[in-house]
Amino acid sequence: MAESVVVVTGGGRGIGRAICKRFGAEAFQVVATARSEAELKETQAIVERAGGRCHVHAADLRSVDAVSELMSATVERFGRIDVLVNNAGIAPMSTIEDLSPELFEAIRIVNIDAVYLTCKAVWPTMKKQKHGVIVNISSVASVDPFPGFTAYGASKAWVNVWTKALADEGRPLGIRVFAVAPGAVETSMLRGAFPDFPADQALDPQDVASLVYTMTQPACFYATGQTIFTRRAGD
Repeated sequence: MAESVVVVTGGGRGIGRAICKRFGAEAFQVVATARSEAELKETQAIVERAGGRCHVHAADLRSVDAVSELMSATVERFGRIDVLVNNAGIAPMSTIEDLSPELFEAIRIVNIDAVYLTCKAVWPTMKKQKHGVIVNISSVASVDPFPGFTAYGASKAWVNVWTKALADEGRPLGIRVFAVAPGAVETSMLRGAFPDFPADQALDPQDVASLVYTMTQPACFYATGQTIFTRRAGD
């Protein structure tokens, strides 16, 4: 049987990099994608130093053509896509008074439109295979946002509903869809917004990566459609 293949968006750093490393350790062919090729090369080196196999594909997920080319190139190279992890996202803080139409649109395009585009692009391959798993990275903010994360929390709430609806559509096709919704995670994104956030209340990116990998396993087959929340005590 051919080796399993995972595509990880936002794979250049943070949670995405940890996901690439985890799947690499599980003998997946990892396709890491993001806009920054330099960051992707760093991820590739980390995965390969740990004994995994990682391939980089720089792409702007805001582009329909770029997303289509990402999936086509992956299938052409490996013949399959077993797992898609939608990790790419942005989380700018803004009050409603300061939330410009441009910033709102940027949040929507990255956190919503890109998820739609990647799911739509990978769907025919997974349907043809009669199997596949999609894991969308959501956030605790989807159900418990705080001032400043109004638009971000709303975008992640959309991800949760999208996950449930897509799972219902995919169930008879053998396609499973999940969302993993962490609280604070120790990343540059967290520190950029909250430099004083208590370190002992932040998840390690590898914790999130392990949960994402778990959701792809047969034991979670009947949990398709669920959003799994995870956070440290006190978060």
